[in-house]
Amino acid sequence: MTLPEIKQAIGEGKKVYYQNLAYPVVKDSEGQYLIKCTLTNYCILLTWRDGITLNGKETNFFIYTGESAK
Repeated sequence: MTLPEIKQAIGEGKKVYYQNLAYPVVKDSEGQYLIKCTLTNYCILLTWRDGITLNGKETNFFIYTGESAK
């Protein structure tokens, strides 16, 4: 998924993850997009400081529907 696709999906209320279900992408109360580890509650920004470059490969982000990863 690209950065615009991730932001759009989250805006539509879809659940976006990085690599597996332990790493949801969330938008915090300040409008920042984060990759959160549910095992440790540690978060990193979705992008580098430039606000464009993802902190991960586009192919590793996916939308989870509850039935299967897409």
